Amino acid sequence: MKTIYLSGPIMDEHLGTAREWRESAKTKLSPKFRLLDPMRRNFKDREVDSANEIVEFDLQDVRDADILLVNYNKASIGTSMEVFYAAHDLGKFVIGFSPFSFQDCSPWMVRYCTKILPDLESAVHYLNTHFAEV
Repeated sequence: MKTIYLSGPIMDEHLGTAREWRESAKTKLSPKFRLLDPMRRNFKDREVDSANEIVEFDLQDVRDADILLVNYNKASIGTSMEVFYAAHDLGKFVIGFSPFSFQDCSPWMVRYCTKILPDLESAVHYLNTHFAEV
């Protein structure tokens, strides 16, 4: 069973928004995949003594995952760093979903996401088609 890390904006994101898509992804993918959700940890952004822990735990999740599922709904430094690290340094598949047209996507996200699809449903279908074990 492959492991998927759920990457996407958390800092400066409404808490419900950051959790909502992840819960939906877990519901749709958990029967066939192991999911790593960074929201499972109770760290607070902008607390100096937790900043290094936040980054290290997230990077460990990226290392432990086989695939990244990325919510690219807005620019996010942390999400971009995870995508670059996973694709460039670790050679992992990075499957994004985004409301942006190709022309409105950052060239960096286009370059380092293996595939960018228009919504979570399309990304779930792609993952089930290409990565779920039968």
